[in-house]
Amino acid sequence: MTRDSSSSTHDQVRTVGVEEELLLVDAETGVPRSVASEVLRVARRRGDTDGRAGEPGGSVGPEMQEQQVETDTPPEEYLGLLEQDLRRWRDKARAAATEAGALILASGTTPLPVRPRTFDDERYAAITEQFGLTASEQLTCGCHVHVSVASDDEAVGALDRIRVWLPVLLAVSANSPFWQGADSGYASYRSQAMTRWPTNGPTEIFGTGQAYADHLRLLVETGVPLDEGMAYFDARPSRNYPTLEIRVADVCLDTRDAVLVAALARALVETGAWEWEQGRPADPASVAVLRLAMWQAGRHGLAGELLDPKTHRPRPAREVVDHLIEHVAPALRHTGDLVRVEQGISRVFTAGTGSQTQRRIHAEEGRLDRAVVRLAELT
Repeated sequence: MTRDSSSSTHDQVRTVGVEEELLLVDAETGVPRSVASEVLRVARRRGDTDGRAGEPGGSVGPEMQEQQVETDTPPEEYLGLLEQDLRRWRDKARAAATEAGALILASGTTPLPVRPRTFDDERYAAITEQFGLTASEQLTCGCHVHVSVASDDEAVGALDRIRVWLPVLLAVSANSPFWQGADSGYASYRSQAMTRWPTNGPTEIFGTGQAYADHLRLLVETGVPLDEGMAYFDARPSRNYPTLEIRVADVCLDTRDAVLVAALARALVETGAWEWEQGRPADPASVAVLRLAMWQAGRHGLAGELLDPKTHRPRPAREVVDHLIEHVAPALRHTGDLVRVEQGISRVFTAGTGSQTQRRIHAEEGRLDRAVVRLAELT
């Protein structure tokens, strides 16, 4: 992409908001605890469950299992405010969890063994009945980024053009190396666990908002997913907000990494929407190839090679990430985020992703339970 930021037809800055799924773990043993209902009662008493009146975002809420909660931020234009929101809502979740005798842990999977217990909710019960072990064993935590869009057609136009880049966001956010008490060998094992859902993964090219809606309706009419909310695509137009929701990232151990992912997601949407407006065709990469790119990102994170989004051939991760920054640089200049993103990328490559930090702390502690408690304190 070669354009100057001043040529953008988007004079307004797109807002961005983040949903974070967080684990609830014992403060001494690090084992996940089924206390979400109690945590939410505390949060409700504190006034932290309903968000701002008439506006989206800003709450602590339930997730599928009793061993996790979800926070969401209000939509913001400025990344500094978004980071403040992320920290504030982690603080609110932590305060409520502390009263319930637990800590919060920002990890894509629980490092220690667990038998999840489904949150008491009619829809979650129906999902568990339909999907059996896939649902009852599901305990993963993602970082979902919502970027504002002007219309359904713009959302799908951007979706068609960002899908080849989404594995890079997974690599940057990778933060789930452990599964059921063992090192999985993956930087993001959450990305593997999610493939058990029949609607998970990359999407084909749709072209229009109506074509996407028709596709979604067909999936629901098969009777396999219970509703449109079970379209667990890598990215999707939101059902509830005028946003494109990017869903590939692990929840990040460091809030700065979450802000970095959000900045890249917004820049991708802005770039994809501009390409759509200009009539530039979407990359015709097959869903099969995109699945391989996502597997590669989940396996190695930033520690090995990624598949280049343009050639679909392996290249060193740093070169692929630099290619992404080059691709979205005009959008980052438009929002004033280019320097912040470049600094964030340098920090992640120097200090390591969440998965690399988890493995380092495990090596230092020698025991996974002690490592989990330390990671919860970092959260």
